[in-house]
Amino acid sequence: MSFPKATSKTKAYTYCFINMLDFYERVYEIVALIPYGRVTTYGAIAKCLGAARSSRLVGIAMNHSHLTHPHLPAHRVVNRNGLLTGKHHFPSAPMAELLEAEGVVVVGDCVVDFDRLFWDPKEHL
Repeated sequence: MSFPKATSKTKAYTYCFINMLDFYERVYEIVALIPYGRVTTYGAIAKCLGAARSSRLVGIAMNHSHLTHPHLPAHRVVNRNGLLTGKHHFPSAPMAELLEAEGVVVVGDCVVDFDRLFWDPKEHL
């Protein structure tokens, strides 16, 4: 069996794919450190990683986390307003229930007292 010859284009795609996987792993490392009963945002994680404009990529990484890191506390990551935007990606237990089990009050899919519960990884790491 022969494989197609690697071109500069396929090398570039491979490089980007490897960098993306590395980015995802760094996101997961930060998410694993979010304290019980606290929340952070996609943007705060992106800023901590030195990629302030990559909050959407953090969200994509979080969407994939259930497959590769099933015990990651992904429910502790919300949007910049404290809204549970990732709630549709929790098939076994609703995101709000997981947060409420940690003492976080959620009303209308939004974290109550978000400013007090916000954990900024850049300040703590």
